[in-house]
Amino acid sequence: MRYVSTRNTSKNFDFKDVFIKGLADDGGLFVPDSLKKYSENEIRDFKNLSYSELAKKIVYPFIDNFMSETELSKIIDKSYSVFRKDNVIDLIKLGDRSVLELFHGPTLAFKDVAMQLLGNFYEHYLNSENQNINIVVATSGDTGAAAIDAIKGKKKINIFVLHPDNRVSSVQRKLMTTGKDENVFNIAIKGNFDDCQNLVKSMFADKKFSNDIKMSGVNSINWARIIAQSVYYFYSYLLVEDTSEPTNFSVPTGNFGDVYAGYLAKKMGLPINKLIVATNQNDILHRAISEGSYEAEKVSETISPSMDIQIASNFERLIFDLNDQDDQQTSIDMKNIKEKGQYFISEDKLNKISKNFLSSRMNEDETLEVIKSVYEKFAVVLDPHTAIGYGAFDKHNLKGNNIVLATAHPCKFPDAIQSAINLKVDLPNELTFILDQKENYEIVENDVEKVKQHIKDRA
Repeated sequence: MRYVSTRNTSKNFDFKDVFIKGLADDGGLFVPDSLKKYSENEIRDFKNLSYSELAKKIVYPFIDNFMSETELSKIIDKSYSVFRKDNVIDLIKLGDRSVLELFHGPTLAFKDVAMQLLGNFYEHYLNSENQNINIVVATSGDTGAAAIDAIKGKKKINIFVLHPDNRVSSVQRKLMTTGKDENVFNIAIKGNFDDCQNLVKSMFADKKFSNDIKMSGVNSINWARIIAQSVYYFYSYLLVEDTSEPTNFSVPTGNFGDVYAGYLAKKMGLPINKLIVATNQNDILHRAISEGSYEAEKVSETISPSMDIQIASNFERLIFDLNDQDDQQTSIDMKNIKEKGQYFISEDKLNKISKNFLSSRMNEDETLEVIKSVYEKFAVVLDPHTAIGYGAFDKHNLKGNNIVLATAHPCKFPDAIQSAINLKVDLPNELTFILDQKENYEIVENDVEKVKQHIKDRA
């Protein structure tokens, strides 16, 4: 399989380039130039596979020049051996919908599903390369911890994580900052997540800097993460008992990466009916999909901090599709977004979007009410992001098998849970030690030159 940039389809890349670079040199995102599409019979044949076996089937066609099938098999088995569930995820029924629990990995968030795989991909790559790599990643709360857990202690690789100072929950921060590994560096930026993300993009765009430090990225734009996340859409669909009814997914999302993975699964032949893009009050994606107005507004701080985002990086991949893979038009659209902070979607493109996507928005009070209601009915605690996904089905009358992606363990958001149901949700026993550990991070101004110098001094 070969890859192209959303802003230049004339040049081809193989998976190794796509994985290590993360972002194309022209600022575009990598997408495959063709996809393997599975027939109904092929998908049915996947039904009795374990999660790891299914992952091997789905992932290999995307990476086959990067490693052998045997090597991939070993890496997938290793990656998923650290999860608390034998089959990585769990699907539980809550009333008229199901909840897909994706938080049984080492840092209690769906990001672990892809990140554990990426960490072992880097190790495989560096075993045969005489070089060191420096990963620089922005996090709105969960990505950083998942990336650190996947990279910590590995040779020939450092990881620098930028998080917005005082804008992630204390548990989210402690999962990042209490480690003692010498290849892990935490940086608290005086700003919000979009500031952190813009700093990382600027560093990638500075070719001298990014080449000098051999910079790589594991943010949700990295195509390897999208592939890994598409697997749980296949797996959960295969757990549904009555597939004669349509299957819909509601995905709490800020960066459009997790829901794009569902869209990828649909393009690969998985019979998904609708994907709901569930947002909090930082609702740029909801406004884009429901009204055609993709306009950045001021980010407001919420109880669902992983979605406190106004520029959804992965949305560029959908824009590329809406433009019928026209790289020049996509470049123009992305330039307008960068310079004017806006992109207006025409009616014909909105009609294209509506074939696959719906959207919803939930404010703070509604989110707390969903947490309370679900707990009272089913004695199950949802984290605030998952509550937004759960509540999205109440805003759309979709018949069939309705599946909510549960993206994080509720213990990561103690204040929100306390506020909603006056309950303290404990960390799993394996992680309680972080509460008493000394934290290790440095606060840096929202200034790209200062951040670059900070990283250079330690790379």
